[in-house]
Amino acid sequence: MTLLRTSCPLDCPDGCSLEVEVEGEGERVVSIAGSHGNPLTAGFICSKVRNFGKRLREKERLLTPAIRTGAKGSGEFRSASWDEALDAIAKELVRVRESSGSEAILPLSYGGSNGKLTEGGFDRRFFQRLGASKLDRTVCAAPTRAASLGLYGGMPGMSLQDFEHSKLIVVWGTNPSATGIHFVPIVQRAQAAGAKLVVVDPRKTPLAKRADIHLAPRPGTDLPLALAAIGWLFDNGLADEQFLEAHTTGWQELRAKASAWSTEAAAEVSGVSAEDIEAFARLYGETRPTALRCGYGFERNRNGGSAAAAVMALPAVAGHFGAPSSGFVLSTGAAWNLDIEGAADAPSSDARTINQNLVGQALAAESPDAPVDFVFVYNHNPIATLPNQELVRRGFEREDLFTVVFEQVMTDTALFADVLLPATTFLEHEDLRVGYGSYALLRVEPVIAPIDEARPNGEVFCELAQRLGLEEESDALTPKDLERRLLEGTDIGAQMDANQIAIPEIGDHPVQFVDVFPMTPDKKIHLHPKELDEVAPAGMYGYREDPATDEFPLALISPSLPGTITSTFGELIVKPVPLEMHSDDAKARELTGGQTVRVWNSFGEVLCPLSISSDLVPGTVSLPKGMWSHSSFNGNTSNALSPDTLSDLGEGACFNDARVQVEGA
Repeated sequence: MTLLRTSCPLDCPDGCSLEVEVEGEGERVVSIAGSHGNPLTAGFICSKVRNFGKRLREKERLLTPAIRTGAKGSGEFRSASWDEALDAIAKELVRVRESSGSEAILPLSYGGSNGKLTEGGFDRRFFQRLGASKLDRTVCAAPTRAASLGLYGGMPGMSLQDFEHSKLIVVWGTNPSATGIHFVPIVQRAQAAGAKLVVVDPRKTPLAKRADIHLAPRPGTDLPLALAAIGWLFDNGLADEQFLEAHTTGWQELRAKASAWSTEAAAEVSGVSAEDIEAFARLYGETRPTALRCGYGFERNRNGGSAAAAVMALPAVAGHFGAPSSGFVLSTGAAWNLDIEGAADAPSSDARTINQNLVGQALAAESPDAPVDFVFVYNHNPIATLPNQELVRRGFEREDLFTVVFEQVMTDTALFADVLLPATTFLEHEDLRVGYGSYALLRVEPVIAPIDEARPNGEVFCELAQRLGLEEESDALTPKDLERRLLEGTDIGAQMDANQIAIPEIGDHPVQFVDVFPMTPDKKIHLHPKELDEVAPAGMYGYREDPATDEFPLALISPSLPGTITSTFGELIVKPVPLEMHSDDAKARELTGGQTVRVWNSFGEVLCPLSISSDLVPGTVSLPKGMWSHSSFNGNTSNALSPDTLSDLGEGACFNDARVQVEGA
């Protein structure tokens, strides 16, 4: 047995450092455990990664290239050599480029890997030299990113470890028990030391059940809730106008927008009582130090960008900057300035950009733009993760759409491939991982050789570039070469050579407005940025009404499950996943727990079991995201009910704007 070190690059903010026990000369992974390399992850890991070794040779694993022989979606393939598969792909790329133009080619990738070397380098260079359409990756974090850049220029957030010494912790729009487990014991230690906890979430998450105040707004109403709290701070002398005057712009405009939302008005819209809104605002304004953990859950609706801006404005209004354990964190990623496209010599491109949330329209030829005739899917399972699922599936059913899927396992999307390519897992290739909840850059080392014929992304995109004559003599061709170029001129490489982890120049415990400042041109917080006000359909902080109708009155949310990372590991969820519903809503429809129900709207329907839950407020139902077709009785998931409308800022996804009806099936 040999104990090897590596790191986890999966889509999670924590960035775990790992110890992997392997047998023989990298022949078999025996166990995976956490290490103390990353101080945040503190030697323990989630069960998903602890059991990842089973994924290496499970029955769904793709281990050889394959070419479709049956109908699309049938899963009928024959084995092929790598040369045959790559030749077929190259031939089809040339044909589509000559017949329909390069923009008829679409790379379709997402968060299957958050590694720097397996996303955005070799792949971006290949597709941009090819002249393919560009993908605007807007399914997650687009509205919050737009708000963060507009207000703070992307200022790095607080260290999560520093929350332990806060007197008040606010967790808004995230459930770390499922999506970032290392934050949970930090909160628990803070509470044990006397800290108060406020959780804002439409469900009673595990942390919400431990909270001193749990605010459960109706989906899409976080904006008036946050504005009402801001207005209350101003009206009751708890806004730090001295800080606002010195370090912000647009605070008067923000105050004017907030004044439209009394606690009573926000209560009527959000379902949170005026008394609870006031109790939260008072606690937030009076407590020092106070730390705010922003998630991405509250961005997933028509008001998502303005909601994110209002939430992130709270610490500025209350003056919670300039002291340890005080401020907010959305992401720590801005601490790193790593240009992977530049390191890979990926050229700029003026090709058209396709919004990821509208891929169903693009593939199903319902978009007014030129159609997509070739799609290359990697690090992604779009049928399971994109909105308007039935339209996305219809697009992939097109016989004239040539589809390549480069994947580790046989996903719902892989069933529709013309050519399948087997991809390595992070235990089989090199990578770099930037934490967005931890201040760490981690090296991902292969602990075993690629199994059978699986190959890493970079190798495949370099081979395709060579076949199409897109390779240049100066190109980085290996992960090591790309890493060297990416880290050139820094001491990061030396840090990682010694410890497999690097810490940014600002350290791993920066204090906002002491060690880090807004990255806006004037170094101030722009609380009412003109550029966002001009693009938001209702103006900055403008509220758009609930899309519920008499026909479809129930708000559907699609939270994460502890056992999956978006759709990764969805193959392991073998039983149908139930719809959660409050007992009042079930009683009104004469429904009982355990029965099969039909959940439907104008986009589609899902047949699934029903679970009666006290963790939801009446009027809201829950069906988790990232499920695969076998997780329901009719092959659809919550995404079949999700509209492909766009948020006010960032053109993000509006999953939580799904409004549905439920009946017995």
